[in-house]
Amino acid sequence: MKIDVLTLFPEMFDGVFHASILGKAKEKGIVSPQAINFRAYSGNKHNTVDDYPYGGGGGMVLKPEPVFAAVEDLKLDEHVKPRVILLCPQGEQFTQQKAEELAKEKHLVLICGHYEGYDERIREHLVTDELSIGDYVLTGGEIPAMVLIDSIVRLLPGVLGNETSAVTDSYSTGLLEHPHYTRPSEFRGWEVPDVLISGHHANIEVWRREQSLLRTLQRRPDLLKSAALSDKERKWLAARSKQEPNKADK
Repeated sequence: MKIDVLTLFPEMFDGVFHASILGKAKEKGIVSPQAINFRAYSGNKHNTVDDYPYGGGGGMVLKPEPVFAAVEDLKLDEHVKPRVILLCPQGEQFTQQKAEELAKEKHLVLICGHYEGYDERIREHLVTDELSIGDYVLTGGEIPAMVLIDSIVRLLPGVLGNETSAVTDSYSTGLLEHPHYTRPSEFRGWEVPDVLISGHHANIEVWRREQSLLRTLQRRPDLLKSAALSDKERKWLAARSKQEPNKADK
């Protein structure tokens, strides 16, 4: 996968592109990320990329020319059109399902904004997606871009050491993930559940599924409305919700 990030602060991505899982994916040739300063596409001697908004008001607005020029340059000689993603608080909320969708693409272009916002023509005529990582405002789109890149790249084949890790993550199944334990089996008097050290894999899977359902009920009951559940699981949840009404209401 090719990932191009248009930003005014490309140095912010140095550590992200070379460390941890993303760094290893780059070394393996699974992903090719780069951060590009779109100020280089300003087309004026002062390299300005922003201007005052028409109609007045506070703040500055990113001009369309440098952003269009940068994206169009990246799209040259390509048979597959990239997904061009605008990072902004007005966009669709980014989810695990969206990450899985974008992980199937060959080329992503992420646009990181600053100042008051973007010229509306960028939204209307250039981008394919507008995404937000939450209902809050940051100083720029760089950190949201890092979030997207990390969540997408880890889904690519060959990136994670255990290929089942991404499949069983929270939200991938529509539920929160079950609890995990490792050695020692007893720590400060707290013991690992017997079923996990029983060696009975069928029982372990049942326990993990029930714990996943229970944790979702307790922490994110809203997710259960759209989760793929069997009739038996819905009855089990109904019984548990009566036992733990306070937790379910949180």
